[in-house]
Amino acid sequence: MKEKILIVEDEVIVAKALEMLLEEAGYNVCGIAVSVIKAMEIIEAKKPELVLLDIYLKGNLSGIDLAETLNEKNIAFVYLSANSNQSVLEAAKKTKPYGFMVKPFREQDVLIALDIARERHRDNVQAGLQKELILEKQLAGLCNPVDSFDQNLLALVRMLQPFIPFDYVELGRFESGENNQQWCSYLRLGLQEYQTIGTPELLNILHLTDKMLEEMRDACIHEIRPAIFNQADFTALVTGNVLKKHYANTFHVRSNMVLPLLIDHKRPFILSFYSKSEQVFEPSMLQFLGRIQQSLISTISTILSAPSKPDQGLTEKTARLFNEIPDQSNFFPGIIGKSQPLLTVLDYARQVAVADTSVLLLGETGTGKEKIANYIHWLSQRSNQQMVKVNCAALAGTLIESELFGHEKGAFTGAISKRMGRFEQANGGTLFLDEIGDVPMDIQVKLLRVLQEKEFERIGGNETIRVDVRIIAATNKNLEKEIAEGRFRMDLYYRLNVFPITLPPLRRRKEDIPSLVNYFINIYAEKYQKKIVSTSATAMEQLMRYDWPGNIRELENSIERSLVLTRGEQIEQTFIRSAQENQLSSGADIVVKSIEEVEKAHIQLVLIKCNQKIYGPGGAAVMLNLPPSTLTSKIKKLGIGKEKS
Repeated sequence: MKEKILIVEDEVIVAKALEMLLEEAGYNVCGIAVSVIKAMEIIEAKKPELVLLDIYLKGNLSGIDLAETLNEKNIAFVYLSANSNQSVLEAAKKTKPYGFMVKPFREQDVLIALDIARERHRDNVQAGLQKELILEKQLAGLCNPVDSFDQNLLALVRMLQPFIPFDYVELGRFESGENNQQWCSYLRLGLQEYQTIGTPELLNILHLTDKMLEEMRDACIHEIRPAIFNQADFTALVTGNVLKKHYANTFHVRSNMVLPLLIDHKRPFILSFYSKSEQVFEPSMLQFLGRIQQSLISTISTILSAPSKPDQGLTEKTARLFNEIPDQSNFFPGIIGKSQPLLTVLDYARQVAVADTSVLLLGETGTGKEKIANYIHWLSQRSNQQMVKVNCAALAGTLIESELFGHEKGAFTGAISKRMGRFEQANGGTLFLDEIGDVPMDIQVKLLRVLQEKEFERIGGNETIRVDVRIIAATNKNLEKEIAEGRFRMDLYYRLNVFPITLPPLRRRKEDIPSLVNYFINIYAEKYQKKIVSTSATAMEQLMRYDWPGNIRELENSIERSLVLTRGEQIEQTFIRSAQENQLSSGADIVVKSIEEVEKAHIQLVLIKCNQKIYGPGGAAVMLNLPPSTLTSKIKKLGIGKEKS
């Protein structure tokens, strides 16, 4: 017998048809509810494992209201709706459903949606258990503390960071006269970098005296139950809590999550997490901490009862406890920066890497999705196997099927030999499907089958090939909009969207621009054999003011071009926008040049900067990354004469 299913649908005919369909497929339908209140009664009595949930229901409460309860109870649900417009999808996706079906639906669509929901829920449960086991193993290692109080708490903080996205955290309790021994806080500076802030440091940062701090703590309402304060709730919190208002103003935090732990008969030991984002903390995070609560209590109790030791930095033993996977600041090629949006992405990547679920990377062009895919693979248990990459947008519709699944000899004109597809090549490892939003609809159907069944046939073949592949997909498109407009399959979307990570555009992490600029200067100074080491203050200001619609890729191109055209040891002028882009922004008439004209103008410019030198170090061929013979041919073909500088 398959899972128990509850149908929440106020159209009786639709509900009865679904009931008949599901029972014929072997499911146990434990009830039909026409309202949220009736659904809650059945949930409490029958404990369903899956829920088919209509969005619009009779009464004041909608399916979206019920979805919040289902998430709290860890029950998978699939939405039913009479339309799939963008506003409905936006409202529904915030509740993180396991699927979405548009009425009227076919029998096959319903069964596939339930299969996907069941597998996604199972994967989520397994991933959650895996994360808990890893963290509990690390916590157990701290039950024999070898460092000082604040360094042991720092080890705990580092263990929690991949699972709780915070920028500032305080741990302790405020027993009168015991603040120095019972409390410490940490400000995140980088991926594994923290500033330890004890009571003396906090007094200095907040410009307070001991008495003022003690009065603030005594005046605060001490948290006695777990709580989350996002957006308006956080605004109300800091209005009545002077100390937390200081935190908001000093550390620029905008949300708070609190977990009190009853360690002994004294006041609760508080874990209080703060984030610079307004809405990052979720009930699932408190539930996760609740499931490991006993391990947290045991670890913290041991730290509190350990003899006081001088702070000599983390010992090698303690450092190993939270470093189960390779990790260090600016550790991975091409991932540069310490901004809060980037660190959040890296935290999510570290969190999902230990699981084996599908990952969907979302974000604008040029934000570094491939770098994050590489990072996830590097941290995963599949890192010793191959990572195979496919740019779906670069393949014609007639070629993509052969590229993914391979073909037999003679399968079509030009198939002169058997070819292994990318799925086979990635067996045991990771397959990165870049620009998944550009896959044609007919290929989406076949891709869905492979993801669902873990098997396929080559084109022209009849042998079933089974594969064990982890999928990381990426797109710069709004897939919800693509679904609403009929260009992307909803079932494929939910199969891929197990763990979505949205990469921030460069305009949201401008504090990383100086580090990125230095990184690209080092790369291209070596490539072009130039001694440029920095940018002028004016040039950097220009780079910081620009919004970078092309993101990191556009910044890299700008730095390369600026470096090529610079003669001294410092970039004084940056080349950000093309003349055509400036015309677009100013509304002027656009002069469209041919590719040959653009190429000719660029080669002429480089020749001037190289004093007409073509060969050897500092020559135009090196700067253009072309063989000298090729450049000479282009000069002749384009009719370029020697220009005077």
